[in-house]
Amino acid sequence: MLSIIGFATILIIVLLLLSGRITPIIGLVLVPVIGALLAGFGFAEIGVLFGEGIDRVMSVVIMFIFAILFFGVMQDAGLFDPIINKMIAFSRGDVIAVTVGTVIIAAIAHLDGSGASTFLITIPALLPLYKRLRMSPYLLLLLVGLSASIMNMVPWGGPIGRTAAVIGADPTELWRPLIPLQIIAMVLLIGLAVILGLREKRRISKLPDSDNAELEVAATLELTNEKSKFEKDESLARPKLLWVNLLLTLGVITMLVWGIIPAGFVFMISLSIALVINYPKVNDQMERIKAHAPNALLMAAIILAAGSFLGILDGTGMLQSLATDLVTLLPAFVVPYLHLVIGFLGVPFELVLSTDAYYFALLPVVEQIVSGYGVEAASAAYAMVIGNIIGTFISPFSPALWLALGLAGLEMGKHIRYSFFWVWGFSVVLIVAAMLIGVIA
Repeated sequence: MLSIIGFATILIIVLLLLSGRITPIIGLVLVPVIGALLAGFGFAEIGVLFGEGIDRVMSVVIMFIFAILFFGVMQDAGLFDPIINKMIAFSRGDVIAVTVGTVIIAAIAHLDGSGASTFLITIPALLPLYKRLRMSPYLLLLLVGLSASIMNMVPWGGPIGRTAAVIGADPTELWRPLIPLQIIAMVLLIGLAVILGLREKRRISKLPDSDNAELEVAATLELTNEKSKFEKDESLARPKLLWVNLLLTLGVITMLVWGIIPAGFVFMISLSIALVINYPKVNDQMERIKAHAPNALLMAAIILAAGSFLGILDGTGMLQSLATDLVTLLPAFVVPYLHLVIGFLGVPFELVLSTDAYYFALLPVVEQIVSGYGVEAASAAYAMVIGNIIGTFISPFSPALWLALGLAGLEMGKHIRYSFFWVWGFSVVLIVAAMLIGVIA
């Protein structure tokens, strides 16, 4: 019964998010509460689980609020304008060059293994460029998410760390066989970026006032003055402080990668310094905060709602029960190949199971079952990790994805519809590649 209620709760939320009929906050708050009540939990117990869930995401919320404010101030000050113009000049308005560049930039940004910092680094810088070229921001999120997912196979990334804990292996030892696969995956992703870039060029060519030639630099700069969401008062720009702002931003990125100070604290400090340097007057500082506060607070509220959702479903045992029952319901002839089945379905599982439920509840059960048929623990783990990790950033369970959606001003449902089959297909291709090179036996 617990599994049924948990599955129904998750399915209803996913369907509501995909349909766009309610705001994420309503679905993430009310549906799990109703599910917990049906499962026999009282309001007092649900309140405790709510608190535990909020504690899990609070650091992300703090980081989100101050990161949005910081990068908003940097945009106002004109920090990203020269970067964008240089990229446009380099690509000469070539959509394909932009998509390939996005993959490479995101891979570098994700060297620290943190999805949140990757999105914080890439989206504010690249989104205006996508807007100028009239490229879909959902394509930006798809490419950044895929690139970050590939890089997330590093031993300091969450999935490998969880897997190592489950099967009792060393994370570095688990990672080494994955290095060739990461290289193959990056080559394949660059190829996919070219394909998607060609598709995007065809779409743009059909837009009003667009011709079939490549967009030149002058034309893209003119588009900035039209219906761009990133229009701003030029009086806010601080071109004389460009290098100061650049050094400050590089310092922030360095601290995020270093990890010695909590990310939220890093952005608190950097925002304070940025405001003092660029807008010395108190009234100007308050105006910059007010200008960017609505987006920051709205998405912070959604992340808090997601924390409540995760806390209730995890604390009631619905996620663990669901993971176990999904395995036991499969036909007997599938059991020896269960790790491959789950791996091939890893991306769809991202829509119904949290990362912790997948690795700490589902993986141990699958590994234990297939080990009786001679499958090594590492091989079973690789199948499930590779199949699932690529779908990390299309999952409503990922706080970092909510952060990315907030930074880009996008909707979860539309993102899933746009990216799901590309991500799932890429995941399946990687599993096959892993089998061919012997990573998965």
